[in-house]
Amino acid sequence: MIELIGHLSARLLKLALPLVRTHGFTRDALAFSVLHLPPPETHSSPLSDAAISSLFGQGVKAEHSLINFFFDEGLEHMKSRAQALSESHGHIPTIQELLQERLEFNEPVLYHLSDAFASLASTSSSAAKLGPLQLPPVDPLPGLKHALKIADEACYLSGDTSAEFSWYARRASLAVIYTAAELHQITSPRTAHQLLESLLASSSRARKSLDEVSLFSSYLFKSCKGIIKSAGVF
Repeated sequence: MIELIGHLSARLLKLALPLVRTHGFTRDALAFSVLHLPPPETHSSPLSDAAISSLFGQGVKAEHSLINFFFDEGLEHMKSRAQALSESHGHIPTIQELLQERLEFNEPVLYHLSDAFASLASTSSSAAKLGPLQLPPVDPLPGLKHALKIADEACYLSGDTSAEFSWYARRASLAVIYTAAELHQITSPRTAHQLLESLLASSSRARKSLDEVSLFSSYLFKSCKGIIKSAGVF
């Protein structure tokens, strides 16, 4: 029974993704997803609120399920594009090509991304206790996990072989770069790719300017290793 529910949830999340363009990362997108099931499973009415909660979680947990599914699909998009680039051009894709592809995956839902990140960062469990002029507490870990997963996947797909200090340094620096490009993309989508290219070039120059790569690695390693491990990403 649990497997059947999990299978149905995954199918409906897949069907809900195109609906994000018009409904955002909301329970409405999940509700209308059932209308797009193929015959003979087609439904004539949206999912009830109780059904959404049963399949995807109570309250904002359902929205977070959709957001996290979108993130997972973004990683799958990077993998498929890496394979396509390798087959069409006969070479392993670069970090820049992979991160550019991931930014392009955002384009259909850019209008809703800022709300998605705000929802993930808000700790809703304590929001009800706040006064009318108080801002909800912010949890940076969801955004950190998102960026680090992208950085780790890009390194893996590009054939990165760094180890120990350099392993952490490479992924930490790429996570920061991608985050900056993605946030810029939300407000200025036309120049996001140029910013990404510029930041990657600057990062490369910064590493080469040091006498020893280990010095650069050690600096980022000390500041980021604890954060990466506490996020439970890898």
